[in-house]
This record gives sequence, structure tokens and C-alpha cells, in this order.
Amino acid sequence: SYKAHDRLTFHIPLIFLPISLSLIAHQVPLTEAVEPVDFEEYLITHPPIVESGPLRDLIEFPPDDIEVIYTPRECRTVVQAVPEEGDTDPHVRDCVKSYTEDWAVVNRKYHKLGTGFNPNTLDKQKERQKGLPKQVFEADEMPDSSSYQDDQVMDTPGLKIWACSIFDLKNSLPDALLPHLLDRAPNEEIDRHNEEQRKSNRHRELFALHPALDEEEPIERHCVPEVPKEHFGQRLLVKCLSLKFEIEIEPIFASLALYDVKEKKKISENFFFDLNSEQTKAMLRPHIQTAAISTLARSAVFSITYPSQDVFLVIKLEKVLQQGDIGECAEPYMVFKESDAAKNKEKLEKLRSQSEQFCQRLGRYRMPFAWTAIHLMNIVNSAGSLERDTELEMKRKGSWSERRNSSIMGRRSLERTTSGDESCSLTGFRPATLTITNFFKQEGDRLSDEDLYKFLADMRRPSSVLRRLRPITGTNISLKLDISPAPENPHYCLTPDLLQVKPYPDSRVRPTREILEFPARDVYVPNTTYRNLLYVNPQSLNFANRQGSARNITVKVQFMNGEDPNNAMPVIFGKSSCADFSKEAYTAVVYHNRSPDFHDEVKIKLPASLSDHHHILFTFYHVSCQQKQNTPLETPVGYTWIPMLQNGRLRTGHFCLPVSLEKPPQSYSVLSPDVRQFCTFKTSVTTCRPQQMCALAVDQYLDKFFALVHALDEHMFPVRIGDMRIMENNLETELKSSIAALNSSQLEPVVRFLHLLLDKLVLLVVRPPVIAGQIVNLGQASFEVMASIVNRLHKYLDTSQDMHGRNSLLSSYIHYVFRLPSTDPNSPSPGPGGLGGSVHYATMARSAVRPASLNLNRSRSLSNSNPDISGTPTSPDDEVRSIIGSKVRSMVFSVDRLRMSFCGFMNLFHEELALQWVVSSGSVREGALQQAWFFFELMVKSIIHHLYFADRLESPRKNRFPERFMDDITALVIILKSEIMYSCFLTFQDLELVERLNTSLAFFLNDLLSVMDRGFVFTLIRAYWKQNPTLESLRLDFLRIVCSHEHYVTLNLPCSLLTPPASPSPSVSSSSGFSTHVQDQKIANMFELSVPFREQHYLAGLVLSELSVILEPDNEGLKVVSVVHNLLSSHDSDPRYADPEVKARVAMLYLPLIGIVMETLPQLHDFTGGAAVGICGEETEGEGNSMINQTVAMAIAGTSTTSPIRQHGSFSAESSRSLLICLLWVLKNADELVLQKWFTDLSVSQLNRLLDLLYLCVSCFEYKVTAVKAKSKDMKAKLEEAILGSIGARQEMVRRKRSPSGSAFGSQENLRWRKDMTHWRQNSEKMDKTRAELEHEALIDGNLATEANLIILDTLEIIVQTVSVTESKESVLGGVLKVLLHSMACNQSALYLQHCFATQRALVSKFPELLFEEETEQCADLCLRLLRSCSSSISTIRAHASASLYLLMRQNFEIGNNFARVKMQVTMSLSSLVGTSQNFNEEFLRRSLKTILTYAEEDLELRETTFPDQVQDLVFNLHMILSDTVKMKEHQEDPEMLIDLMYRIAKGYQTSPDLRLTWLQNMAGKHSERNNHAEAAQCLVHSAALVAEYLSMLEDRKYLPVGCVTFQNISSNVLEESAVSDDVVSPDEEGICSGKYFTEIGLVGIFEKKNRAVNEVYKVLIPIHEANRDAKKLATIHGKLQEAFGKIDGKRMFGTYFRVGFYGSKFGDLDEQEFVYKEPAITKLAEISHRLEGFYGERFGEDQVEVIKDSNPVDKCKLDPNKAFIQITYVEPYFDTYEMKDRITYFDKNYNLRRFVYCTPFTLDGRAHGDLHEQFKRKTILTTSHAFPYIKTRINIIHKEEIISTPIEVAIEDMQKKTQELAFATHQDPADAKMLQMVLQGSVGTTVNQGPLEVAQVFLSEIPSDPKLYRHHNKLRLCFKDFTKRCEDALRKNKSLIGPDQKEYQRELERNYHRLKEALQPLINRKIPQLYKPVLQVNSHR
Repeated sequence: SYKAHDRLTFHIPLIFLPISLSLIAHQVPLTEAVEPVDFEEYLITHPPIVESGPLRDLIEFPPDDIEVIYTPRECRTVVQAVPEEGDTDPHVRDCVKSYTEDWAVVNRKYHKLGTGFNPNTLDKQKERQKGLPKQVFEADEMPDSSSYQDDQVMDTPGLKIWACSIFDLKNSLPDALLPHLLDRAPNEEIDRHNEEQRKSNRHRELFALHPALDEEEPIERHCVPEVPKEHFGQRLLVKCLSLKFEIEIEPIFASLALYDVKEKKKISENFFFDLNSEQTKAMLRPHIQTAAISTLARSAVFSITYPSQDVFLVIKLEKVLQQGDIGECAEPYMVFKESDAAKNKEKLEKLRSQSEQFCQRLGRYRMPFAWTAIHLMNIVNSAGSLERDTELEMKRKGSWSERRNSSIMGRRSLERTTSGDESCSLTGFRPATLTITNFFKQEGDRLSDEDLYKFLADMRRPSSVLRRLRPITGTNISLKLDISPAPENPHYCLTPDLLQVKPYPDSRVRPTREILEFPARDVYVPNTTYRNLLYVNPQSLNFANRQGSARNITVKVQFMNGEDPNNAMPVIFGKSSCADFSKEAYTAVVYHNRSPDFHDEVKIKLPASLSDHHHILFTFYHVSCQQKQNTPLETPVGYTWIPMLQNGRLRTGHFCLPVSLEKPPQSYSVLSPDVRQFCTFKTSVTTCRPQQMCALAVDQYLDKFFALVHALDEHMFPVRIGDMRIMENNLETELKSSIAALNSSQLEPVVRFLHLLLDKLVLLVVRPPVIAGQIVNLGQASFEVMASIVNRLHKYLDTSQDMHGRNSLLSSYIHYVFRLPSTDPNSPSPGPGGLGGSVHYATMARSAVRPASLNLNRSRSLSNSNPDISGTPTSPDDEVRSIIGSKVRSMVFSVDRLRMSFCGFMNLFHEELALQWVVSSGSVREGALQQAWFFFELMVKSIIHHLYFADRLESPRKNRFPERFMDDITALVIILKSEIMYSCFLTFQDLELVERLNTSLAFFLNDLLSVMDRGFVFTLIRAYWKQNPTLESLRLDFLRIVCSHEHYVTLNLPCSLLTPPASPSPSVSSSSGFSTHVQDQKIANMFELSVPFREQHYLAGLVLSELSVILEPDNEGLKVVSVVHNLLSSHDSDPRYADPEVKARVAMLYLPLIGIVMETLPQLHDFTGGAAVGICGEETEGEGNSMINQTVAMAIAGTSTTSPIRQHGSFSAESSRSLLICLLWVLKNADELVLQKWFTDLSVSQLNRLLDLLYLCVSCFEYKVTAVKAKSKDMKAKLEEAILGSIGARQEMVRRKRSPSGSAFGSQENLRWRKDMTHWRQNSEKMDKTRAELEHEALIDGNLATEANLIILDTLEIIVQTVSVTESKESVLGGVLKVLLHSMACNQSALYLQHCFATQRALVSKFPELLFEEETEQCADLCLRLLRSCSSSISTIRAHASASLYLLMRQNFEIGNNFARVKMQVTMSLSSLVGTSQNFNEEFLRRSLKTILTYAEEDLELRETTFPDQVQDLVFNLHMILSDTVKMKEHQEDPEMLIDLMYRIAKGYQTSPDLRLTWLQNMAGKHSERNNHAEAAQCLVHSAALVAEYLSMLEDRKYLPVGCVTFQNISSNVLEESAVSDDVVSPDEEGICSGKYFTEIGLVGIFEKKNRAVNEVYKVLIPIHEANRDAKKLATIHGKLQEAFGKIDGKRMFGTYFRVGFYGSKFGDLDEQEFVYKEPAITKLAEISHRLEGFYGERFGEDQVEVIKDSNPVDKCKLDPNKAFIQITYVEPYFDTYEMKDRITYFDKNYNLRRFVYCTPFTLDGRAHGDLHEQFKRKTILTTSHAFPYIKTRINIIHKEEIISTPIEVAIEDMQKKTQELAFATHQDPADAKMLQMVLQGSVGTTVNQGPLEVAQVFLSEIPSDPKLYRHHNKLRLCFKDFTKRCEDALRKNKSLIGPDQKEYQRELERNYHRLKEALQPLINRKIPQLYKPVLQVNSHR
């Protein structure tokens, strides 16, 4: 409530304003809410400047915002179900009124525009995305177009290059030239043109392109509750098709009903049907009146609320009464077969004529005949689920859930009944047709329901019990039924009351009957239709003790309204083929049974008002079956009856009645039957309880309450209730006690009469009754009982709640039913005609004044506690206590006064409700708080009704409500807030309750914003915020709900701060005399969360403050972000804000978001993939790098001026993306001038931060290439198959095991069982989507990427315009350029690239020196990007890129008459492009080169200069490189050849260090791709050496490596990098060595990539780091060294080497070349052979390639000239003896290898192998041109030498090798017994041919004749000596290793050894005497 001084702020003189602002700024931290503007006052004092139009609509709520609509309720039936007689009974009258009156619905017309109904959700977005243009992305255009050239290339003979000639280039076609490109236009004009182009045809709504946040139901959505309607369970349609008998001799009648065995309950009424043929029916003609069409139904709809495994469909058959018991009558059916018809013709004739006689005589009586039962769930389950048509399934499911939710057992309780048994759903099975043949004969003594339940229970157990039942054998009876789920609205249906259900097109069609359900358990659904049925089930009769011949007994049932026989009422429903209603019903007869059981059901339509005369009369007859003389057909043998009313209540239940033998006495109907008889009759009488809308309730407490209220209404005293009589004088106490007693009533009847009950309670509050002249205030009593009922419903029916905990019954009551009693549209004046209205309610107007004392009391107490008045209490608790305390006090003192004061007025329901709530205490308040939502919604609806009917919706909001009501509301808000805080922090109790309270309060305030003083509601919001340390998430939920108001934008006064200078300032009405300072202040205020901003834009201020102070981005961060995201995406799609000017206003509310997101930059997810998001190094520039100015920072921190508030976690990718899309939305829609003004105020570091942010946005919204090339059978179909089971789970698993990826569905192994996968979520794997979905997604992504990048481009343009006039432009423009280049590097659409290149051209032409002097690296980048686009497959991209490239050269030339820099960079870029790009297409690039040439030729201005020639030279040079590239493309599949070519190109760039470096890096990349890490490392070593070489020329520093010499320890190959040739470019020359690697840091960078020769590398690095004092790097290095030395002994996998020779002219350059190939370790000869043979076979044809199988020298003359031959030999590294000293470790032996060896065995006669004495061996030693590992994997062989060994030398080598093996195996650690035994076996085993013994015998048996061989002989002898010694060691070692099981084996080995030793002994010991005296030198011949 406002006090006068609140308004003073508007009269402050102008001059003080800035001061007051700055003062406030220091006082209100962001964590607290500021004092809001007085909204209503503000609107009055600031009349809108615009008269009409969309902007005007932003200023105020629309006049038709709220309406109250009366909608006629939908009636299922063609005619309303109302009682036929006059409404005598008041209760029935009320019920009928309650069931038929219109719904009173409050409609907030624009409610659907609030964020709760944001159309940017998955399902709705699809609609809004229709008609989007498809964006063209090069990434999607698969490089099919390039194939045609490749074919051309491959076919050319000899692979000669075809495009070398410049002639070709000159003759190729250029792309289209851009018009006016070469014109010189002023920059402004270019900018304007670019902007026009950019802004045309843009997508209006950004959020329609952004996939909706994946939220469950948004918390702010209040769904419209289900309309209350009649309850149905799951519905089942049963059609009876035919009933056939083999012998057709008589009519048979059938009935169906459902039974639940477990509950032992019949759960539906009977359905009678007649399938007899017309001629059979004719037998009964005398007894049949005309049959009503309703009794001819053959199909029925059953409803089952609680389906379970225990439900049976029981079919009973009856026939016309005959003489003889059931067994005899059934005999013919069991004996006769149709096939025997001829034999038994006479017998059948006889039977038929008997039947005809019985039908004539006894046609009105029936006898039981047979029965059977169907287990329903078996049918449903075996029918399987619905056909595999998912769409259909969804439709049915949907409709079921709609029906289900309206019912109260709601979702979960149903689940509860079915959860154990998913199969119990009846909604989706396939219709099944059954033919039933196994019927059982009815046993006369087993007709009762008890017996039936036993039989049914036995049917579930397949036990032998059923054998006792006698089946009617064979297929004598067959009944055909069709069972299916009932359709949604079946045609031609009749309700259980025989009313026609819509649609009912034709009354003559045979109908379907709806069968009334008797649910197995309670169903909680309010009654909505009038139905009044009574079911009578006679059960048994005992005549055993009675004399006389009563044997065949039937009972006639009649419903009488008097005692005269004519008073029988025609209210008994007919069965089948008869009239609709009859006056009597007979039960079936059991032949000759004096105490029969009955199984009949008599259905009666009850009159609406019953009197004491109504009763049911039972008459018992004996029927004589035989026709005897003088014997009447039926003889009455007894009577009994049941009066319908007892003490005014309907009598139902089980009755055990005595049977009177005489006719009933006079006025018997009010007496009970005479008890002195011997016979008893049991029957049960039930109303159709679940739906029973009968005249009388079934609960005594409810009865009493309703009766008292009616008595008040009719003013009839005394009232008789049961056996009590209540006089008027004690009516008040009775009424109060009956209200209180409602708590004791049962829940089910309370729910059934819920609407009526609540209406009556509301009536008692609104119109206190006058009793004995006194007005009785029942507000408190009614409030208490309402709270209690609501809580009971909540507690017991917890399953039917929405996500806010609102019970669906109650919310639908409020939404549809509740209305203020006097606001019936037909009776505007209060008084009679309202709901139960009557003159006896007080109806005078409520006096405006409360009793003086009370008023005083209240206002005084309030003044101490009202937050707006000075002296704020210390804590919210005190605040509440003082408000509430005062109220309670005043209530205590003045209850009597209150009573008096209410005299003579009508209460306003909402005021009374608020008052009662505020003054309640204890459990009542507790209860009301538990269900606060209910009372809040009642209050709101009451307020709206009141305003609507009092015509005050137009009146000013400030005068709509009395102050005391406002006080009550304030008190309520504070109570709730305290409750929330208390629960959160003190008790930690039920969090769910706290959340419920919190959301209820938020919804309440949201509603009040539509009807109350909005400034007042803002103060309530502030009261909630104030000192409210609640959980962040509660605050956010609250905020989100309040902000979901449909007029959120209007509530934020979007037009208040108009852009200067035109508008009045925040609270000043004229703009004159405004200093520029204030204007700047204003721009700042618009972009910062300044106090003026937060006051004016109250809700937006709260949202943004929450966002800016959020500390934990993870959990709550996501929540805040989604609040903002939600608001913006809903504004975006809001038709009211479609106008761009309006949208700019809306965007103004969010300008501070830009600053906030800039602040969070370090915490956002890094979408750039690790590239540091930092454009400038000057982040920490002196003047505050923080975005928020000092005061605000202080405010955030509370006091201190420090600003690092955000040290906590970082945002997830999802929330970062959301934040960035919000940022882009603001940038897109904000007013450009305002942005420009603000950018002017930003410091350089802030602008750079903004650029960093845009850089991040580019990566964030980059287009991801789609996988639309979907498989032929898309995954969705497979997935459906798997889920719906057409593939069995097992096969599915097997299939998945086999599928190469391991799993066909990613990692969701249990997919088939996961329900949540059945609807396709947008973030599920790409695989799950159909092609169409993928294409749609790609379409959206493409448009989003394009739009996002265009927004970024717009912003960059604004920044450029802003800074181009300032002196800080250099530092910012580099950043702009960087963002531009980054966007070019990402996947972009052709549309975006056109605009991007246009902007880039404009930028270069405005600031040429930027690119060519400062940002040189960016120049290189730009050239690369442009060239890449020049080779694009899309012509528009090529056209723009060539234009940009040409202009770039031209501008460079104009600065200094040559364009060396661009030349250099373009050449480098081309090489780099060629080396790395996968799908690079030279044809397209050739076109672009031609386009550039064309521009040069047409450029008139520069025709006289050297420029055109220079361009031509450059283009030709590029073309040459391109041709090399084509050659590389041919060899794309031949990795060795490819690397050779790259090597050759790199060599060609020896003079151009930058390019050589580029190519070395390309080679490194290629090697890494193929996992050749050693080679890749070598490329890097070469790069480093090259850099070092030039660095040593550039800067002479001691610690730097002295050129490449330093590196020769790492690899001997690096000397080729030395810059010694004559044509070396001096590094000082323009544009040379300017790449980023030609610096110290670059050098270190190259090194830090992986390198294996660790130690040597670090020897070079350590001095550099030492010189730079980089301790951290040094620590890392030493760590890595330690690691490396630790691993040094370990064996790494090095390569395997092969010699490969190529022979044959087909090989072109390769003919007669020999190489050593390095292959991955453990490559087998067969593998490389297979690879090369396969590769060249594919190239030349398989029959053209042959592999030479031996290693002998190749004689080319002998080879077929038309074939290609390859010779492959395994080679090993070869070291001379002296080398072995240095090569110790395994690494040494595999590094720096230049010599290799292979051996070829031969004999002199040409065979490869011969006997030992003729076996020679050729060793071939190869030397390569470079050492392995090198920068390529094959190296030419430059030298070959051969060594030939004689047979004895071969023998010596073999023995040495064997001896070494033995020694190794013996000394191996740990010992390897298997290995040892293998070697031993080979050495001493007897079986070894050509073994040691044979060698000795061949070479040592005699001394050689040639003295030259003496030394060899001796060497061999010594070898054998050594060998035997080693064998002995090995045997000894083996002995120590073996187990007992190998003892015998050891002995065998030892025996063999001794044998060998003995044989060798003489040979070894024979020395050559000549050797032991001096002889001449002997040379071995080579």
C-alpha cells in the first residue's frame, strides 16, 4: 500500500537527479531488490508519446486482457440426462443444476503468449521452420564433381602430366566477375551497399532456428485442467457374432458380464443378447411384445477401471423352462451330432415339437442351461500388441491418457494396479475373434456367485477340478465373439440408461450398449451426469420347511409406488428382444428344487424423488411344467417386500427377508414383512454406486449437511434427518457441527459430490444465513473444512497431481465450476436464482466500514510492521508476528462485534478468504499452507469474477480493492515467505512442500499482476526478495514463474528510457537543460545494472541481477540461463513484438546482458577446441579490465571494491550455448545507434573482450557436417524393429556382436527395453533419425549457423564504424580481422561467405596498412582462407574469393609498387592447401586463377604498370605448383610415391625457407596420418634445423643452435638444410622468413612436438630455456628426460626393412630403381608383397604385375617387356665390427641406419641349395642415400657390394650362430625352459639332418689339401669345441629347470649329447700341424 511520500520522488527538482542516482547506486547491492517504481503512477505521469500502433501497445495491458466466459458443457448424449418427473427433491434439483450448468471459465486472452507456452519447443518448432531456404555448404557438397578429372588422369599412358602447359590455363573459363569491383567508390557507400545486402532476406526469429532447451514440462506452465467428465476405465468392445448348435431345436438366450475373481466381485452389469434365428424366435411369438431396438443390441462396450489378471468374461446361456432337470434337458446336445442327423431324424423332430409345446406354454419362464468363461488377459496378451503401426499406437495411447487423467485414480494409481503386470493394459492389443466351444452344463445346486468364483479360480489353475464340470461335449455349441479395444467415439451407442450417445446418426440401426461398470475398488471422480439406477439380485430361497408342493419356483420382482397391483411401475429394464421397460421380471427356474439359488439381475430405473410408498415387491410362484387338468400355470406360494426409504434414506445392501404366505396386509408397504414364517429369502439391492447420481447421497455426514443447507434454503422447520428432529433454535449449532463433521465422511462420496459440496461451502461464506433473526458467520468453519477436504484429497489421491502438486479434481473445480454465487449470467442481481439462492440469505451490501475499534486496532498494529513505514522490524519473523499478532488480537477481542458487524451484508469471497487465512492458526493454517495453491486460485478467480460483474475491470487499479484486503494479501505473502525460509533453513523438512509453496506464491503474484495495482505487486515481490536467503533454485523458480506473465514486457516499462536526447529521463518529465554528462550516464545506465535500470525495468532487472551474481555455473547457472533463454525465445516468437522497432525496445531491456556475458567469458565452454580464446595480449590493461563499473562491482561484492567475483566453476557447453544465443539475440535486435554509442564508451580491453566473445560465438554456432548420406535402411526402422520386437532380442544381440562398430546403436546395449528411446529426442545419436529428420536438422543447423554469423558480422561492422574514428583503432581492428578470419575458417554457407568477403574487402580498403604492416601473420591467414575458398566447388564462393584475392594484390601493389608479401603468402598458402586439404579440387582453383588473370587484364587503371605482368607471373607459378599437385593426386593411393613427390616439391622450395617449412610440415602431417611417427619426427627435426639455420643468420645469440650443424647428433640427414647455395634469399628481404616459426618461440614450438631422440633434442632446447629463465619449461624437460632414460632399456617397435626393385617400362620413372622400404615393425614379407602386388595390380591390371620370387640379380633382357616386375627382399641393418662398439642399445641399432644386408644361398651349378660341401652364400650390402629414419619411408639405394662365402665359411657362420643361440638361451634372465629345450633339441637331437655332426663330418674329417683353407678348418674346429661346451652348460641349466615329469626327457637329451660328444671327439682334437709353425699370410678370397 502506498503512502504519500512514495510519490515525492517525482517532484525532486531536476538538478539533484544525478546526485541521488549515484547515492543510491552505492546502496543497493545486486543481491537485493531495489525499490520499484510506482507503476500505475508512472503511467499516469508519463503519457505515451505515440498515439497508436505496436509501440503504443507495449505501454499498457490490452483492454480485453481478461474475460469471463460461460461455455456450455459438452454433453455426451444426444439429450441431457435429467429426471423426467418434476424436481421435487431439492438435492436432486441441486445435483441436476450442478451437472448441467455452463462452465464459468476465466480466460486470460493473451496467457498463451507467456513463456510457459513458448512456441520454441521441439514439437511446435517444426511448424515454424517451414519454408526455410536451404543453405548451401561446401562441406555438404560431397566432392563428386572431382571424379571426372581423376578418371582422365588415370587413363593417360605413362602418367604424364596433362595440365602443365600454360596454354591450358589461358584457354580455361573464368568464373563470373563481380560488377563494379574495380570502381572506386567512397567507403561509406560501399558500407551502405554491403549493409543493405546483408540485411535483406534475413530470418526474423533467431530462436526458431535454435533447438529448444531440453526441458521437462516448463515450471511456469499452468496447464488447463481436464474438463470434469464421466469416468470410464479402459474400454473394451465385445461383438457377439453368432451362436450355433448342431441341433437347432429351441431358442437359447445369452448374457455376458465381467467378474473379478480376486475381489470376488461382479464388475459389470449384465449384457443380454439374442442370436436366435427368426424362425426359432417365432416359437415364442405369444410371449413377445414388439422388441425395442435397444434390446436387439449384439455388441457391448465394457469399461474396466482396474484391469488385472483376475478378470473373466462370463457367458451364461438360458433356455425356455422345460419339464426335467438341467441334465436331462441338456442331454440331446451332448448326444446328437449333425452328422447323424439322417439316423436321428425322427428323434430330432420329436424333440423339436416338444420344444414348441414348451415354448407355447412356458415361454415367459427360463431355466439355466450352460455357461463358460474367458480369461480376458489371455486374449489381450495372445492377441499381441497393436499392429506395428506406431502412429496408430500413439493415437490410441494419447486418447487413453486423456481419458485417464481426467479420472481421479489418475496416472499413477493405474500404474500401481498394473505395474506388476504391464500386460494388464487393454488399450493396444490386436482385435481378436474367438470361437468358444467348451461350455459347461449349469449344475442346479451350484448357481450362486460363490460357486462361480470357485470355478473361475480353478480355471486360472490348470488343475483337475474342472473335470467335475460336465462340458457339453463336441462342438455342439459354438459362440463367436470379437474382442477389441473400444474406439474413441463409437457410433450408435446407448448409455446404461438407454440414452443415445453422440454421434447417433440413425435411430434405426442396431445399437451398441455401454455396460455399466461396478468398479472393483473405489473410483474417485466427481459426478457429472445424472444417473439413478437400482440393481436387485435375488440370491437364494429356502422353502424346505414349508408343506405343499412348491418345487419349480420363480420370483416375480416389481417396483411399486403404491399397494394396488396396478401401481407396479414400468421401470424394470428389459433383457433381450423385448420392450425397453416392463413392470415385472421373473427369475429362472431350477426344476424340482425347494431351496433354489438364483443368478438373475434385475435393473430398475429409480424415480427422482422417492416417497414412503415406494417399495420392491417379490412374489414367489410354483410353475407347473406338465400340462395337467385344472392345474394353473403358476401358483403364488409367498410374498415379501422391501420399503425403499428408511428415515428418509434409500435402503440398499444385503437383505435376508422372511416370506409371508398370505397376501400382504393393507398399507403393508410401510411395515416390514411378517416375521413369523419359516421361509427366508436373501437378496441384495445395490444402486449403481460408482456413477450413482441418485437422489440421496450415501454418507450420513454428507446427508446431514446437505439436508440442513436445504432446510435453510426452503426455510422448513423442524428438519427431520434420520431419526432426529432439528428445530430452528438449535439449527446453528447443528449446522456448525455438521460442517465440522464433514471431516469424518468417507472420501469416495465426498469426491462424488465434490462440486456440490464446495459450492455450498462457498455459498455459506459469501451469504451468511439468517437464523432466528441473527446472521451467522460461517466463514471460519467453512474455511477450516475446505482446508481439511483439500488436504485429504491431496493426501489420498496423490496420483492425480500435476507437477505443481495441484490435485486435478480441485484445479478443474476452480477452473470450470467455481463461480461467485450471485454472478450467474441469467440473474445479475444477487438473491434468489443464484446457486441455491433464497431470500433467507442476507443480501444487503457489505458495509464499507469495519467497527471503529477493530479498524483502529488493525491500522495501529500494521503501522508498526508495514514494510513501507519507518521502523522496519528486525527480522521477517518479527514482521509476520507483529502483523499477525495484531490481527489475532483484534479477532479475539471483537468476535461478537464481528458478528454484529457482518449484519446485513454479503461478503466478498476473496476478502473473506484472505481474512480467514491470515487469522487462522495451528493446524488450520498448516493445512491451508499445504494447499496454498487452491486458496490462491480460488481467490484470484473470485477477484476476477467480482471485478467482471461489478464492471470494474476498466477502473483504475489503485481503487479496485479496499486497503484492508491489500494488507491481508501483504500479510499472506510474508507468512508464506517466512514459512519457506523457516522450512528451508530451520527444519529442512519436506522440500517438496517448500517448492510447492514457492511456486504457488509465484503463480499467485503472476495472477495478481493481471488484476491488482502492479506497483503493489512489485512491492510484494520485493518483500519476498528482501532478506530472503532462500535456496537459489527456489528464488529462480519464483522469478521464472513471475516473469512468465504474458505482459512481462509491458510490466518492465520498455518505453521508459527512450534513447537520448528525445525523451524524459527516468523520473523527470522534461528533457531541457540536460547535460551531456547525464546522457552518457544514461547510455551507461542502459547497459549496466544501475539502480535506475533496475527500478524502471523491475522484473528484467531482477533476472539480469540473478544472472550476474550467479556463482556456481553448473547447477543454478543452467537454471538462470534457461530463465533468460526462455524469456528471449518467447519474445522472439511473440506476434506482438514482430515489428523491428518494437523488438528493439524489448531488446533494450536486456542490454546489460552483453556486459554480463563478457564478464563470464573465462567461464564459458571453449567451443574453439582448445585454441585459447584471447585476441589480445592486453587483457590486463590498467583501466579496469572488468566490464562492470566500480560502483556496481562494489554492489555485487556487498562492500569491498574488489571485482573478481567469479572464481567458481565453468559453464557446460549447453548453458554456454544458451547464453551465447541470448547474446546474439540482443545484438541482432538492439538499436544499432545505441550499441554504437556504448561501444564508443568501452575501453580497448573491453572491446577486445567483446571480440573474444564473438570469436567464441563463431565456433559455437559452426555448422556441423550432416550425416545425411543415410544408409539405405535407416536406423530408425531398425530401431523400431528392435524395440517392437519383429527381430527377437536374441538375434538383435547376435547381430550387434557381429556388427563392426560393436553395437548398432552406440552404447545403448539394452535399447530394446528402454522405453524412453521410443520417441526420438533431439539430442539422441544421429543414427536414430530418419533421412528426412536428418535433412530437416541439417536445414535448421545451416540456417542457424548462417544467421548467427551474420549477426556477428553486423556487430563487427558496428565496432569498425565505432573505432575507425578513435585513436585506439589499431588495437581493435586486429581483433576484428581475427574474428573474420576465424569465421572464414569454419564451415560456412555460401550466403554468409559472400557477405563476409564483402566486409573483408571493405576493411582492407579502409585500412590497408593494417594488413600489410601490422598484422602480417593475419595476412598469411587471409591468403590461405581466400585460396581455400578459391578452390570451392560453389561458384559464388569462388567468385567472391577471387575478387577478394585480386583486390588484396592490387592494394598491396598500390602501397609499394610490388606485392611481394601477398605473392609470398599466396604461394605458401597454396602449398599448405595442397598438402593438407583432403578434398581439394584443382579444376576449381584453376578457374579462380583464370578469374584473377581476367581481372588483371580488365583493370584499366593499372594497365601501364608492372602489375599485370607480376600477377601473370604469380598465377603461372601457382599453376605449376598446382600441376605438381595434380601429380600428387594421382598418387594419392601410393603413399611412398606421394611422399616422394612432396619431398621433391619441398626440395624445389630449397630457396624459399617458408615454403620448404610448409612442405616439411605437410609431410609430417601425412606421416602422422599413417602412424609413421619416426618419420614425422624427422620432418620436425628438419624443420627445426631449417629454422635454426635462418635464425642464426637473423639474430646472433649464443644460446641458440648454430644452424643445422647442431642437429647432426639427432640425425645425420639434417645437413641438407644448410643455407649454402648461391640463390639463398637473404632473410632480411621483404616477406621472407616471416612465418610464425621463424622465431625463437616458433623453434621451441617445433621441438615440443613429439620427438624420440629425446636427449639430443633437449640438449638443444635446454640452453634456450635457460637463457629465457623459463624454470617451468626446464622442470618439464628434466621430467621428460627422466622418463625417457627410465624407458631406455625397453624395446620399442622399430621398423622392418625390405629391398624393393621395380623393373619394366610400365613403371615410368621408377623403372630399374631400387629402394629400401621401411615398414612397420613385424611386417612379414608376404604382407608387403601382397600390398605392392595388389596396389600395382589395381593400377596396371592384375595379370600385368608379377613378383619375382628370388633375390638373385635380375637380368632385364629375360623379362617380358609388357609386364611390370617387382622384386622384394627382406633386409637387415648391417654394421661393421668397429661400429658395434658404439651401437650398444637397441635404439642405437635401429637409428641412423644407412647400410643393409641380405644373403642369397647358391651353388656353382646354378641351384640355390645343394649339399653342405657345395653350398655357397652371397651377402649383398646396400647403402642408401640417407639414413633411416628419414623424412620419407623409402630411400634410394646408391651403392651395392657383394661378399661371397665358401661352403666352409658358411658352416662356420652357422655354427657360430647356433653357439650364440645356446649361450643366449642358457643365460636368459628370467630363464625360459621351453626356449632352452627347443634350442637343445636342435643342437643334440639325433633327428637333425645337416645337423652339427654332419657339418663336422663333412668339413673336419680330413685336413684340407688347400693350405688356404687351414685357418677356416681350425676356426670351425674351435667353433665345435665352443659348441660342445655350450651344450653341456645348457643341459646342466635344463636339469635345474625341469620338473619330475621331464626326467626321462632329460636323460634322453644327455644320452644324445654324449653320443654327439663321442662322435665329435676325434674330429675336434685333430689339429693341423702346419698352423702351429710360422707360415705365410693366408687371405680369404673374396
